[in-house]
Amino acid sequence: MLHATISLPAEWAPQDAVLLTWPHADSEWRPWLEQADRTFARLAAAIGRYERVVIVARDAVHDRHIHALLTAAGADSARIRRYIVPSNDVWARDHGPITVYRDGQPLLLDFRFNGWGGKYPCALDDRVTACLQEQGAFGDTPRAAVELILEGGSIETDGLGTLLTTAQCLLNPNRNGLDQVALEQRLRETLGLSRFLWLQHGHLAGDDTDSHIDTLARFCDPNTIAYQGCADSADPHFASLQAMAEELQSFRTTQGDPYRLIELPLPAAQYSEQGQRLPAGYANFLIVNGAVLVPVYDDPLDSVALERLQAGFPDREVVGVSCLTLIRQYGSLHCVTMQLPVGVLPP
Repeated sequence: MLHATISLPAEWAPQDAVLLTWPHADSEWRPWLEQADRTFARLAAAIGRYERVVIVARDAVHDRHIHALLTAAGADSARIRRYIVPSNDVWARDHGPITVYRDGQPLLLDFRFNGWGGKYPCALDDRVTACLQEQGAFGDTPRAAVELILEGGSIETDGLGTLLTTAQCLLNPNRNGLDQVALEQRLRETLGLSRFLWLQHGHLAGDDTDSHIDTLARFCDPNTIAYQGCADSADPHFASLQAMAEELQSFRTTQGDPYRLIELPLPAAQYSEQGQRLPAGYANFLIVNGAVLVPVYDDPLDSVALERLQAGFPDREVVGVSCLTLIRQYGSLHCVTMQLPVGVLPP
């Protein structure tokens, strides 16, 4: 019997839509809900300029509220699809489906989600993908439940079988308790991977995901990686991010060449009311059809980050989206989105 050919597409592959799970009052967003609503509405409108948006509302009242927000933000209603599904939180990157192609056809992999190692309630979020499928959100695209804990923010691919990730997250005992050899084998089988690039260093203060790769280093194309740098030797991030940069310099492409590396500046420190540093960074960008949406923080370095990322994506529009509110809950733009590649949604 022939085995199915499985491939994990890069984020720059053509997409049908982006998934958003909207914030609501019965969550830790309550103190900033009005600001979060505005941020999500602006984000949905920005995505809608390029492709469809699938939105998760918690109930019918919430759904009507979201519709009003989107109308006020000027979102293209023809590109919006809304569904009612209970949720704990907004982090669609981690509770949404990870899509692979099996023999050329899309397959939604529904990995387990345990709230980043049991840090937060997550039972509702762990059911979001299944509930969306039950409501027909993905048409006839099949869903496969995978009894492995894996968050979308913890993996990054070049679309050619390479996985870039961090040991601190994927090998953390609070996820699967598997060693590197065993986990790599599971990921080869489920995601169609052929090689792994493991980062041992790199962390943003305030990030409670145990160093998701999407806060640190991202493929722009199969030969280019944009990464979060730190030029200030007095900053607590300096040693860790410098060590990560050295690791990236040692990595090789599938052709055996060094990667082209694009260093992103580190924005000025932002703090919570309790004095905790928040995970503001520029690597948490989202690639959509024809554009790259980049988190910005009302910082002079925003323009520098946008300019450097434009060099990494010369054929795409690079657009800044304010994420000052999102980092108050320890994530940013990429964390609240999950792309749905071409073929996932019904026409």
